[in-house]
This record gives sequence, C-alpha cells and structure tokens, in this order.
Amino acid sequence: MTKESVTPRRVASRTVGPATMKIISAARAARARAYAPYSGFRVGAAILTRRGGIHVGCNIENASYGATMCAERCAVAAMIASGDTAPIACAVVTLGPLPVAPCGICRQVLAEFARDMRLVLLAEDERGRVVAQKGARLSELLPQAFRLRGFGP
Repeated sequence: MTKESVTPRRVASRTVGPATMKIISAARAARARAYAPYSGFRVGAAILTRRGGIHVGCNIENASYGATMCAERCAVAAMIASGDTAPIACAVVTLGPLPVAPCGICRQVLAEFARDMRLVLLAEDERGRVVAQKGARLSELLPQAFRLRGFGP
C-alpha cells in the first residue's frame, strides 16, 4: 500500500489508465452523495463494464443498520438496472488514512457477475487529495466465492 499526499491526478497518472481515472472520478462524485447520517463514513463506488459503461453507487445507511446498502452493491444494482452484466473493474473511494476493501457481502455480489476483476481502492483526505491507494483482484479477496452448481451464470 502506498501512502502519499499528492493530488489525485498525479497519483492516477502514474499508476492507472484513462478508463480507471473515469471510474475513480465517478466513485468520488458518488461518495459526495452518500447518505451516512449514523456513521459519517461516506463511500462511493463505480463499476466499469466490458461495454464501457460506468455505473455508480454510494452507501445508504438506515436506522436499522441491517437495511444499509453498501456503495458497491448499489453500483451493481445500477449496472443491472441499465441492462449491463459484465463488470471488469471497480473503484472504491473513502475518507481516511487507508483504503477500504469491499465487505464480504459486496465481494460475493461482485463475484456473481465476475469471478475476478480489478479493484482500485482509494483513501482521500478532507480536501479530496489521495493519501493512500491500493490495487487488488477480487479473486484475491474472495478466493472461494460461493457458486450454485447447475444454476445461474
């Protein structure tokens, strides 16, 4: 994991291509719209699909906690609602000193549509500057994703 206090464009230009920059920007914008009145922890996610579509989601908290929706699952829902089903990358943007990986449920939901995909995880400071970033593969975070044999994709 790299810890740096540099502008997002500088970090991105050294480490990712234009398509990844687009999903980082989209995830950043989605994060700004997160509904997190209980934890204050705002998360934005954006999924890039094989067709070039970008689908965003933000976390939506609920007083019952169990009804809370994570940003990654909201992005998957937006992807499906648009008629797309083939994600190839996902960016997740949070506030804090370290990037945050998708939770276990989100990993399983992502794995329903892609056995593996590139994940770009960014942590920003209050000014929107990248303080840390990490790349990962979904297959590394969820090496034995649950599958129903004989059903589904």
